[in-house]
Amino acid sequence: MYRETVLVTGGAGYIGSTVCAELLKTGREVVVVDNFCHGHRAALPKEAIVVEDDVQNTAHMTEIMRQYEVKAVLHFAAFIEAGESMRDPGLFFHNNSFGALSIMRAMVKAEVKNLIFSSTAAVYGNPLKIPITEEESLKPINAYGESKLLVERMLGWFRDIHGFKTARLRYFNAAGNTPERGEDHHPESHLIPLVLQAALGQRPHIAIFGTDYDTPDGTCVRDYVHILDLAQAHILALEALENSGSVVKGDGDLVYNLGSGHGFSVREVIEAVREVTGIDFKVVEQARRPGDPAFLTASSDKVCRELGWKPKYDNIKDLVSSAWAWKKEHPNGYED
Repeated sequence: MYRETVLVTGGAGYIGSTVCAELLKTGREVVVVDNFCHGHRAALPKEAIVVEDDVQNTAHMTEIMRQYEVKAVLHFAAFIEAGESMRDPGLFFHNNSFGALSIMRAMVKAEVKNLIFSSTAAVYGNPLKIPITEEESLKPINAYGESKLLVERMLGWFRDIHGFKTARLRYFNAAGNTPERGEDHHPESHLIPLVLQAALGQRPHIAIFGTDYDTPDGTCVRDYVHILDLAQAHILALEALENSGSVVKGDGDLVYNLGSGHGFSVREVIEAVREVTGIDFKVVEQARRPGDPAFLTASSDKVCRELGWKPKYDNIKDLVSSAWAWKKEHPNGYED
């Protein structure tokens, strides 16, 4: 069992709160920093130490790291809506890129070396090959992906100059819930909870944005990965950094895709929700949104091979079922 203290930024969010809960099970102490602009206090494990603050306050972040003798940082705090990033790119570069830079500068001052960064498959843009490997060229097609790629590039400089050991975890579509924690964004932008809202009558219909993509049924295909599987990948990556690269022969820079390896189209997700819930609902076809690639599915062979990660939830019906179970108990999210 570990007793080291880790700092989790954005730990009240959808993924961050689940990672906090799983980290606590390993015996680590967890300090959460969140400004609660999108996170939920009710999602936080009771055992976590919670500090309400903004990661862009470098001086405060430095004080927190020193006060709690933090040994590693897991950085989740970021805006995530690709569509919004195409309307207001400055907001995303300021929050996502500058926020991460603030954390890195605080780490230098507090002499913290280990950093796990919550990145995204959006750094790949429209990939040339499917499934996507970590060697795919990095060409984001939206400002959200670019804001994350900027952080990845900064991490390389901090590794070379300040001796950081880093793990860049490129998520595909996080999905599913646990009995204790669920997906509750305001506004909601992720497909599965949106479709569940339609099933519950909380929205008049579910929209399909684009039906003319070069995919089997004309709708976008995405790779969905359960948040518990994501959490376990973070713990394995943290252990690899703590062991000074003994798990992976490298220079302290781990880069992994995190996905189930299976792609499901928008129509397939909609049909899975209908089957799981037993409820029919209206579907409206609309024009494409800017910045949406046709395919995003992962090759997770590298993380499976090097860290022994193995997703347990790779069936779309299982993912939808776990999301539906929490949504039925919390139809209004954490307000219930």
